[in-house]
Amino acid sequence: MRLGPPISGAFFVGYAFQVRRTWPTLTCMIRRCQRRQRLKSAMEFRTGHASQESDICDLFATTFSASEGQAEGAAIGALVRELMETTPSQDLSVWSAYEGKELIGCIFFSRLDFPQDDRTAFILSPVAVKTTHQNTGVGQKLIAHGLDELRRYHIDFVATYGDPNFYAKIGFRQITKEFASPPLDLNFPEGWLGQFLAGTYESPMIGASRCASALNKPELW
Repeated sequence: MRLGPPISGAFFVGYAFQVRRTWPTLTCMIRRCQRRQRLKSAMEFRTGHASQESDICDLFATTFSASEGQAEGAAIGALVRELMETTPSQDLSVWSAYEGKELIGCIFFSRLDFPQDDRTAFILSPVAVKTTHQNTGVGQKLIAHGLDELRRYHIDFVATYGDPNFYAKIGFRQITKEFASPPLDLNFPEGWLGQFLAGTYESPMIGASRCASALNKPELW
């Protein structure tokens, strides 16, 4: 299990998706457009995970199972449960997207501590969007909403580890380990990404970093 891009090239730092090998038919494209229109008025963002733990774990397990296999799905489901159970509330921000009563997406921000730096940082990981709602903009909208909320709380810097092409759409750019030290060695340095939020100075983060204990596992990186 890794947070970053697997060898197959299907990056996922927590953004699970199925690799589609055929060009979508006109019917599929029309259906996606229709779904996007429905989501504009129907999607609701909620914060927290109290009383939603089982649904959130099921979303991650099911989504990653569909794209990476059942073993990977079970591992990611266990990871998010550990994040919710062991991370102090002040170090964790969970946002979910709902369409009516249906959970269709979820993202985790956890503290990325730089003890030698006065600025506050978080890491975005993992992320999942329900298979039936992928490629409709749910992931981008949910992450953008979460970043806006972090800005409100004066968070300075957010990192993530995944597909540069996807995360560039929501303001992330590739960074080096010298610019912001990852908690553990990276198997895919090209997937190490970051962005400064509004009103902060964009100089390198100082010193080593520490992540939540649930993410502090070499096999994830």
